[in-house]
Amino acid sequence: MCGKMNNGDMLVLFLITVCGAIIFTYCVKRILLKARIADNPIVSEHRHKSGTPTMGGIAFLFVILVIIAIYYNNTPILIMSYIMLAGGIVGLIDDLMGLKVKEIQKIVVNCCDEIITLGRLDVEPDEEVRVATPKAKKEVDKLLKDGKVKVIGEVPIKTEPGEFEKIICQILLGVLLGITGVVTTIGGFNLGILAFPVVIIAILGCINCVNLIDGMDGLAAGIVAIASFACCCYLYLFGDIGSIPVFLILTGLCLGFLVFNKYPASIFMGDTGSFVLGTGYAAAVLIADIPYFGVLALGVPIASVVVSLLHRAHIIKLPVEPLHHTLNHYGMSERKIVFSYWGVTILLCVIGILAKLYIF
Repeated sequence: MCGKMNNGDMLVLFLITVCGAIIFTYCVKRILLKARIADNPIVSEHRHKSGTPTMGGIAFLFVILVIIAIYYNNTPILIMSYIMLAGGIVGLIDDLMGLKVKEIQKIVVNCCDEIITLGRLDVEPDEEVRVATPKAKKEVDKLLKDGKVKVIGEVPIKTEPGEFEKIICQILLGVLLGITGVVTTIGGFNLGILAFPVVIIAILGCINCVNLIDGMDGLAAGIVAIASFACCCYLYLFGDIGSIPVFLILTGLCLGFLVFNKYPASIFMGDTGSFVLGTGYAAAVLIADIPYFGVLALGVPIASVVVSLLHRAHIIKLPVEPLHHTLNHYGMSERKIVFSYWGVTILLCVIGILAKLYIF
């Protein structure tokens, strides 16, 4: 399995990845159901999904181990696989910590005829909100006493690593990819000593983009599948065909997982899966040296992160974060949101390919 792969070899790699993802996801789903490791959404519109198995990204780790065993002589595939495996382990630790409940938060409904303020939110009559921020927790008791809101439920909030610990782990993933020496140029420019910061920024950004967009059935897996397949097409037309296999792995993982994760999802990938895909996509774009198209293809998650950052900086105000939950909150169905996000991703990829064909 060494050297450059021909079309037949790449087809075999793709089929191994897709079939492996389907088989292992099915097995992992059954195990998670028996172990009662399930999601408990905190977004009110998604509470009906309680009981759906999470941590399905564990299936990705098994597929990656199979790929490592078969393609151990193919350096780009091997490096890509190891960095995805490391990313998945970091995500798995995050998921395992999440099995412990940190606190119970109240869900209240505005039961008066006027708009009330709770924390940073303006709550419409009959609107349900979760009492999450310290400011909201201070204000809710007075609103309960005045009869303006009433408690209609409670949700457990999982334990998570601190932001500092998360960033350190993600930086280490970037360092791990950097020391392989596989990334020396980007966009045609020799990086030299700048290789490490560029790789670290790419890993950090991509992990958080995929992780944030993973909040609806098939959303993250579909976007990464589209973006990865588009990168395969881009490389076939304009780039190094030898770099296509690293994107075929991502495409195959996502398509196999979508068999069970498409609406209505019977399993969620959890941080294990989103870290695998985020780390893998960043590594693949850097290995193939297609930063401009790679960023454009992931434009929807990047835009979602920007909106969330504006919300956290108090520049804009969202009733629910991230943006796709806000759209759902205001009545747009989950399926429409997912298909819209997929559609915009396809459009961005087509624009990128046509721009390369006719402009650059």
